[in-house]
Amino acid sequence: MPRPRNKEDLLLAAEENFEKLNTLIDSLSEKEMTTSFDFSADVKKTEAHWKRDKNVRDVLIHLYEWHRLMLRFVDGNADGKTMQFLPKPYNWRTIASMNQVFWEQNQETDMEEAKKLLAMSHAEVLEKIKGFSNEELFLSKAFPAVGGSVLGSYFVSATSSHYDWAIRKIKAHQKNCK
Repeated sequence: MPRPRNKEDLLLAAEENFEKLNTLIDSLSEKEMTTSFDFSADVKKTEAHWKRDKNVRDVLIHLYEWHRLMLRFVDGNADGKTMQFLPKPYNWRTIASMNQVFWEQNQETDMEEAKKLLAMSHAEVLEKIKGFSNEELFLSKAFPAVGGSVLGSYFVSATSSHYDWAIRKIKAHQKNCK
């Protein structure tokens, strides 16, 4: 599916990719669920997340934390207030550090809780999307806090695109387990 460019496609892509992610997770064997991620043999996997996440739970928590970022961003920019997407002291160059903090803060969360948190935050993000018109989501300057971008692109990144990332990562782990 191409990158969503309207509200209907955004909601559809988010739902479809969330379902694909959950179907993949439900299909994992016990070995795939319990074996730690290890991508060290693949020289192409150099981004920090390939070393950070050690299991499926870590991936789900990452998605949950990014949903929380999205929700705080939208709520923090309501009623004419202005708030950046990334919390201080982070910026787009230092998000690996922020993601590491998310990882560290959630090491006591078990898999079932991670699933519940993600399902809850996914539903909250979809409700937030539904509260915006197509124009508010996809017209330039309709949501000033996103600068030259559009709010819809932030929602795409927090949902369908991020779910694609998670699916690719889990499938790479599956391949390593064979």
